Parts: sequence; structure tokens; C-alpha cells
Amino acid sequence: MGNQENVHGLDAETWKEVDIIPIDIADRTQVSEDDYKVDEDPAIFTSAKTGRGPLCPDWKKELSNNPDCPHMCAYKLVTVKFRWWGLQGRVEKFIHKQEKRLFTNFHRQLFCWLDRWVDLTMADIRRMEDETQRELDEMRQKGAVRGMCAADE
Repeated sequence: MGNQENVHGLDAETWKEVDIIPIDIADRTQVSEDDYKVDEDPAIFTSAKTGRGPLCPDWKKELSNNPDCPHMCAYKLVTVKFRWWGLQGRVEKFIHKQEKRLFTNFHRQLFCWLDRWVDLTMADIRRMEDETQRELDEMRQKGAVRGMCAADE
């Protein structure tokens, strides 16, 4: 449920420097207006295949009261080292802000795309990985640059 201390087993010196940044995928306030998509909002989405959702404001509390309900908690360890006097703190802070944004949006999508992946087998996933690798290789060679842009400050 996201309450384990030092899940990555960091040494004491490193651990005291860690900032823990919880992400609540159902909390609309954690998503910027530019990133918000109504079809990727866990507070609205209900899975046709599993019946899961929508996630109410107290969804974590409800989940902890129902240990048989499938759930996942992801711990991400992000280390940024930008060694340039005068810019180091600002650049590292900016990168961490973008990482939080990326993780928040990705995990909101993951939940709302549940019906697309819930029935996949490992063979399906391996096939999709191979297809994606071929597509990415092709895009790198002749496609336009795409992806997430850094948010304005």
C-alpha cells in the first residue's frame, strides 16, 4: 500500500537524502490542465471487464480494508546528478518535477487502459514487445521526433 520504508535498501547516508513523493492517480489536482484527459481519469473510469473503478477520494483506504482486491504499488527510485555550479539545484529540481509528471500520467493511463491489457498472456506481451521494438527502430530511422515536452514553469 506504499508504506514500506526504504524499499530499495539504500544505505543510511543515501536514505536521509531521499524525498518521498507519493502519487495518487485518482487525485485530479496532481495533473495539469494540459495533461488532463477525461478518458484517462481513474476517478471517472470503470473497467467493463473487471468492474474496477471509478476510484473515489478514499480509494486507498477502501483498498487496504479489502486485502483480496488486486492492487499494485510501484516504488520508483530516481537519482539525478547534474554537476554544473550555479545550475545544479535548479536543473535537478526541474528533472524531478518532470519525472513526477511522467509517472503520474503513465500510471493514470495504465489504470484506465485496464481493459486493453488485463487478458493478455505472456506470449501476447512478448509479441507486442517485438512489434514495438520494430516500430521504434523504424521511427528512429525515419520518423519525426515525438514524446512528452517539459512543462512550463
